[in-house]
Amino acid sequence: MYHALLYYAFLPIEDPEAFANEHRALCQSLGLKGRILISVEGINGTVSGPVDACNAYVLAVHADPRFAEMPIKTDVVPGHVFQKLFVRVKKELVTFRADLPSDPTKVTGQHLSAAEWKDRIERGDAIILDGRTDYEFDIGHFRGAIRPDVESFREFPTWIREHLGDKRNTPILTYCTGGIRCEKLTSYMIADGFTDVYQLDGGIVTYGKDENVKGALWDGLCYVFDERIAVAINHTEDRRVVGRCIHCDAPTERYINCANLLCNKQHIACEACEKQFEHTCSVACMDVIHDTAALATP
Repeated sequence: MYHALLYYAFLPIEDPEAFANEHRALCQSLGLKGRILISVEGINGTVSGPVDACNAYVLAVHADPRFAEMPIKTDVVPGHVFQKLFVRVKKELVTFRADLPSDPTKVTGQHLSAAEWKDRIERGDAIILDGRTDYEFDIGHFRGAIRPDVESFREFPTWIREHLGDKRNTPILTYCTGGIRCEKLTSYMIADGFTDVYQLDGGIVTYGKDENVKGALWDGLCYVFDERIAVAINHTEDRRVVGRCIHCDAPTERYINCANLLCNKQHIACEACEKQFEHTCSVACMDVIHDTAALATP
């Protein structure tokens, strides 16, 4: 049995390069794989490995006083969900490049527990803002949430001003996969004059594990950045499929990559259309595949 771990912490790291080298050595010694980002802002990581190795990793991380209280989310998985280990130093833990201060160590939206979050959604008096990108939203989201028309997180500041600029005094509920993007997002929104901002504590992943809420009001699956691609969140009888095939619009929850390597677009496709379009996202990409095959034929 294996575990997949997900975690982050915003806190000062004076020498990110040295810390990254030490952390890489720790992960290598335990046989872990995954992606870990280090910055002067802190750490943001997700790794997988055998249960004993993951337990040893958690103990080692929490032994550092700086990370003693850092929550580490755990999923049971059949094997590694990453192929390699990457430990990298970046300027920001989440690339945001906002034009206003966004420092989660100073201010963030009010954190809501799973039960509080569900209650606020059911009250119906708030805007529910998905703090992820459009393709993540398409396979699953909270019921009634706004789909952000953004392909990357750094597009949010412009999008917020264009679409929510007149809602600065309206309650806004924000959520993301593990919580880290909302730390940045809500800090920015407060700096931009929003007065009533909330965020789902621990993100979608934590919400789906709450034994009382059981992922209620979540529709579809949750996109994750590993080989699983998407995971179940709603464990109630009221579970709905929201993903739609890019070709025929049939309901489905299958994400695949376009077979045209020049495109490689990750898209939702039903089994029938995946076969009909030869694993591509469009007729144009299918034509590229055919043309390439023809050129390769002697």
